Amino acid sequence: MPHRPAATILSVAMTALLALARQGPAQARRPEPAARSKPQRTGYVLANGVNYYYEIHGRGEPLVLLHGGLGSIDMFGPLLPLLAKGRQILAVDLHGHGRTALGDRPISLVAMGDDIAAVVKQLGYDTVDVLGYSMGGGVALRLAVQHPEVVRRLALVSTPYAQDGFYPEMLPLQAQVGAAMADAMKETPMYKSYVAVAPRPQDFPRLLDRMGEAMRTPYDWTEDVKQLKGPVLLVYGDADMIRPEHIVRFYQLLGGGLRDAGWQREHMSTNRLAILPNLTHYEMFLSPSMAQAVLPFLNGETGAPVWK
Repeated sequence: MPHRPAATILSVAMTALLALARQGPAQARRPEPAARSKPQRTGYVLANGVNYYYEIHGRGEPLVLLHGGLGSIDMFGPLLPLLAKGRQILAVDLHGHGRTALGDRPISLVAMGDDIAAVVKQLGYDTVDVLGYSMGGGVALRLAVQHPEVVRRLALVSTPYAQDGFYPEMLPLQAQVGAAMADAMKETPMYKSYVAVAPRPQDFPRLLDRMGEAMRTPYDWTEDVKQLKGPVLLVYGDADMIRPEHIVRFYQLLGGGLRDAGWQREHMSTNRLAILPNLTHYEMFLSPSMAQAVLPFLNGETGAPVWK
């Protein structure tokens, strides 16, 4: 089906912190990330006019790691050693984020889905597993829809498939995102981490404008979700910003949650759903329980306990 170039699923963690920033820096608190592991290799790959920064961590089967909005690879810092156990991590700073400069294009998950496919191929991979959080989950979803031959296993963390997946009170906040908020954000982790590594730190207000433009664009990828071949894992916190009804519908669109699995698991979907206790959207990328939930799936472990 035709893609919607302007449609995009952006980091809802960013949206809430923008709201906090408007209340003053004392309200915009986040856990301080631990020092992260040193990559074996770094570099840049030009894909469709965007010069993407990437890092390689660990050894083993390739796993593409995609961060949330107004973040970078560094968001996953504390979890990188855990994720890289037995895997080769290909982590990418998305368009306009981290060390990847903001070009003249709009911020678009559809476009970034094509870009990441090009990055993967240029780095010599044919097929990869993919883990995306929030905005990165949106990119991962588009990558799997637009380039199914590239994606083996797909893990989407705190990711909606349509704009109505957010709680309705968040939509007006998303609509307000723009350069006018840049000064209010100067004490937030998003701004500080951006200016620490961005090729052009002065682009932060322009990035907010681009993100706001995308967030104001309605989207609904229901039909695309139905086409995913899987296996797909959906992961959310029990206090996530994505509505529970939307989460359940996402899983059902993937063929899960429609009937009892059966005594021999004969009716069980190939796709999976995890709801992690005591977690909000804003802690998912720092939580070891998230990594522990996704790794067995990404590693292809399918064994189940047997009652004897």
